[in-house]
Parts: sequence; C-alpha cells; structure tokens
Amino acid sequence: MATAQAEEAGDGIDLGGAVRFNYGWLDYGPSGGFDPELVRIDAKGRHGDAFFSLQYRWYDGFDAVHHAYAGWSLDDDSDIRVGVQQVPFGLLPYASQSFWFGSGYYLGIEDDYDLGLVWRRGDARHQWHAGVFAADEYGTGSRPGRYSFDVANTGAHPYRERERINLRYQYTSDAAGGEMALGVSLFSGRIEDRRSGGHHGHHGASLHGQWRRDAWTVQAQWARYRYDVPGGRVSLSAFLFPFDIAAEADVSSINVAYAVPRSGWFDGITCYNNLSSTQPAGGAELKPSWQNVTGCSFAKDRMFTYVDWIAGRNMWFVGGPGVGIEAPGSDRWRSRLNINVGFYF
Repeated sequence: MATAQAEEAGDGIDLGGAVRFNYGWLDYGPSGGFDPELVRIDAKGRHGDAFFSLQYRWYDGFDAVHHAYAGWSLDDDSDIRVGVQQVPFGLLPYASQSFWFGSGYYLGIEDDYDLGLVWRRGDARHQWHAGVFAADEYGTGSRPGRYSFDVANTGAHPYRERERINLRYQYTSDAAGGEMALGVSLFSGRIEDRRSGGHHGHHGASLHGQWRRDAWTVQAQWARYRYDVPGGRVSLSAFLFPFDIAAEADVSSINVAYAVPRSGWFDGITCYNNLSSTQPAGGAELKPSWQNVTGCSFAKDRMFTYVDWIAGRNMWFVGGPGVGIEAPGSDRWRSRLNINVGFYF
C-alpha cells in the first residue's frame, strides 16, 4: 500500500481486490445457491506525471483482464492513456446503476474495454475523449472467456474487431435546480472476416444526458450501432458464451435512481429502475428485445450488495436466443431475482 505521505503527494502504489458471491432465483430454469462469483486483484500507481492502472479477474471457468493501461498527465485537466481501457462511448462510466447493467452492455457499447490509445480532457463544464483502438482486449474473436462483450469468431459469423476511432463530448450546466450533462458520442471502424480476409464497416452514434438533483439521478440515452455485414447478424461473446445479435439496431435507455437520505445501519442505499430496449433496424428473423432492472444497492464499510429483480423479453441472459433475434417462445417475459454481495479491499 502507498504511504500516507505518498498518497497526499499523489505518488505511490495502491493494491486492492474484491471477492463477490452471487445468488439467483430464476423463473425460467433451475436456480443456484449462494456461490462464489468473482475474485479480482487491482493495482494502480503514480510517479510524477506517469501513472498506471490494472485489474485482473477470476470467474467460474475462466479468467480475464478487465483493464491494464499506462498514462501520462499532460496538465491538470488532461491526460493520455494506452492499453486495455474503457471505450469512451455514451454515458460514463455506465448507462445504468444495477449489477446487470443495461442492454448496451450485452451489445458491446456499454462498459466495453479494448486495446487502444485515448486522449481525455475535462473540467467543470466540458469533457472530451478521442480514442484510437487497434482491436478488442485480446486481438481475437476466438476467446469467449472475457469480461466485456466483443465480436466473436463463430462458424456462422467468422469475424473479429479491428481498427476503430471513437469521439465523445459532454457539456455540463445548471438546470432545474440540479446539474445537467448532455453529450454526443461517435465511432467508426471495421471488423475482419477471418475466412476471406476482407473487412466490413462498424459504426455507431449516441446522444446521452444525465440530470442530478440532491438524491435523484435521471439518465437517458439513445444509441445506434451498425455492422455492415451480410445476413443481418453478428455474434458477440463474453463469460464463455457466444450468441447472435442484430447487425443494426437502436438501443434506448431510461434510468431513475434515488439515494436514500437516511440509511440507518448502512453507509448508503440507492434504489433504481433501469429500462432499456434494442430495436433491430430491419432484417429477417429479428425482433425487439427489452430489459428492466428494479433494485437497490447497499453499502456498508467494505461490503457492497446489489439486490435486483431483472426482467427480460427476448433477451439473451433470461433464456432468449440473443439480442434482437427472433426465436420460438422468446416473446414472453422472463425474470430472475439476483443478489450479489461483494467485499472490496
């Protein structure tokens, strides 16, 4: 651990980690017990203008890098970072408050981590991001054991992510007695066909806003992504399982959260509802997907707990065939009660 003097000066190394346990009751399949879900290690440090951050995770059946980058502070408001890092797109750090994120996470446009270089600049009003990414975090679509969702190399869709440029801007101002942040994000790149060696376009855009006043937070986001591939589908993978998604879709989110002013024994309680949808932009055997998460998070010392009721219609993680994909029986709502207890060090 860094010394107090080093922390005050900004120099030193901090080590940390987490252990999490998860319980899920499913109305569409067998439920499990309270099982270990994650072990992770963290390290970050700074010396002068140079800094680094990394996190590695172990799940049931696989291990994966979360992020690993080094950077340099250009001045008090800007820096440049290189390595595996969060892709600057949409609301940051997340377009959600729940443990299960929103639909965008499962489509690779929320909390995605790829290999690249990012310039960041921000002050009280303006926030800029410009990034160039070489590939996903492993440079291959053939490894499904990963944290963030990336293009997968499958028999039906033999693709992998390649070069991409990301731009993001956000402006913050006072509004209706609170703080309003409005922004726009864009990206353009390509994916590679591993059989032919050819390439297809990969593009996206987002409009996003967040309003905060006292204990309330309201988030809204619209995004569209497009893979210029034949057939109207691509495959993504993470957590060991590849699945299909619509090659082009509109993804909308509306989230409301409330931080309980008096938390009693807990240090903090936040309750929320996160609603998101994926609307395919045409094509055969495609169908809208919906996800809604209602829950609360509870903080106490080093413990952080999520209690979520997750409902999905034609959604991958609740028995659906993918995201935006039509299949027999996928049109009914399915749900699960999920409890995740983490200890952070």
